[in-house]
Amino acid sequence: MPIETYFLYLAAVAVFFATPPDTSQLLIISNAIRHGLRRSIWTIFGDLSANAIQMTAAAFGLAAIIATSATAFAWIKWLGVAYLAWIGLQLILSKGGAEGATAAQNGASRLYRQGFFTSLANPFAVVFFGALFPQFLNPAAPVLPQLAILGGTYLVVDGAILMLWGWLGTRAAGALRGSRFALVNKLCGTLMLAGAAMLAFKDMRPAR
Repeated sequence: MPIETYFLYLAAVAVFFATPPDTSQLLIISNAIRHGLRRSIWTIFGDLSANAIQMTAAAFGLAAIIATSATAFAWIKWLGVAYLAWIGLQLILSKGGAEGATAAQNGASRLYRQGFFTSLANPFAVVFFGALFPQFLNPAAPVLPQLAILGGTYLVVDGAILMLWGWLGTRAAGALRGSRFALVNKLCGTLMLAGAAMLAFKDMRPAR
């Protein structure tokens, strides 16, 4: 892969992340405020694990299956909508206090699952990776090493962005007291519900 192609890929990924926070980023912000950045790293690990699975699926052609199978796509889409809505309602109904490092012992696995399933809930991710990676592949060179470079780079950038959002969340936590925690959770939860609604109505077409 020519170095200029790699830098072009970095620029494309940077542009992709130069947007308002998505559902995964809202989740890490909320978790960082409630649990602290160190424990919320498990949420980041969950998110990146799901991304790795989606990239692998895209590399082996699942993107084409999802794009052409309306039934498979619909099932994945609506399961994702339901999960995001459930997370959003949990945040809205939570008490909102900072739980700190003394929270439940199973908190790490729960935070991991939240990050994993929130990221996995987006059925468009596999199609996105399936469309993104071929633009930067050199067909005359071995494909798997190139995919490993592109996928690994995306995970590093994504992880760094999530860490940044988590750090901003902890900084915000220092300025928040009492009922303000609940306000942040309700705001993040409402935005999560909005994300679920956008996912539900994205690319809707009249039934034939």
